[in-house]
Amino acid sequence: MSTFPIVRPRRLRVTASMRTLVRETTLAPSDFIYPMFFNAALDTPSPIATMPGISQLPVSHAKAQAKLLAERGIKSVLLFGLPKTKDPRGESGCDPDGPVPRAIAEMKSAVPDLVVVTDVCVDEYTDHGHCGVLRKRRDGSIEVDNDATLEVLAKMSVMHANAGADIIAPSDMMDGRVGFIRAALDGASFETTAILSYAVKYASCFYGPFRDAADCAPKFGDRAGYQMDPANAREALREAALDEAEGADMLMVKPALPYLDVIRAVREKTNLPLAAYNVSGEYAMVHAAAAAKMLDLDRAIMEVLTSIRRAGADLILTYHAIRAAEILGG
Repeated sequence: MSTFPIVRPRRLRVTASMRTLVRETTLAPSDFIYPMFFNAALDTPSPIATMPGISQLPVSHAKAQAKLLAERGIKSVLLFGLPKTKDPRGESGCDPDGPVPRAIAEMKSAVPDLVVVTDVCVDEYTDHGHCGVLRKRRDGSIEVDNDATLEVLAKMSVMHANAGADIIAPSDMMDGRVGFIRAALDGASFETTAILSYAVKYASCFYGPFRDAADCAPKFGDRAGYQMDPANAREALREAALDEAEGADMLMVKPALPYLDVIRAVREKTNLPLAAYNVSGEYAMVHAAAAAKMLDLDRAIMEVLTSIRRAGADLILTYHAIRAAEILGG
């Protein structure tokens, strides 16, 4: 093998045009899914203190937001809803007049080809903040009842599909929920509604700002009994394989940055489209570092998103989507 001075890798780095020509990993606005929070109790946007530039929105802003995203080249959104009332089972999440179905209708009326993904979980809708229906164990302690929760998730999924959602994204981490939701959708004649499963979702501290945004912090305990242990990687492959076998059309790893190795491992085991969620805590820490003048915000955004794509993600759910699209558009 020839070596220096014949071999000079720097030849391919000399100019910006040369670097672009040989770039291995690329980003486009169409790679992004933009998460949004619609609050049924709001008339005006409410900024989220822990997520600079992100707000809870009234449904009346849905049309304008859809048009803005289309102008930036962003083709897809992920919708979360904050209801006016909460209950132990999260039944308000199944209300056809709730914030998510209303936002779907508004966004689709403005941009019909926008791909609308809806988060399916009851944590925003339960008065206790957990991702499922609760029950008492024999010893008197409280746990999330996996199988009882599936009924609510299926009902919510069908309601979202009926409202016009293109993709249902269950994030609860209940066992068997993908197959249960698939059967419910098919039984209601929504065979073409796709499922993007939060297949690999870790019990992570990086969700902190999201829990402010969605008003869904658990009132007691934590979610380690149903979300994954951050120390485990082989378990991620098991979870992804189970969801694929149950009928998931797409898979997701969440969070992204601390789990780039897991994204790569899942990518190597599946041919399904793979998404990764660049979560609220990852977003907030980049903004905090930029505010403290520790790094350049725009460069950090693009480096973060490129790393997630390089690890193997086809799609990135990110609160950086609008700014990243602007940077890419020049």
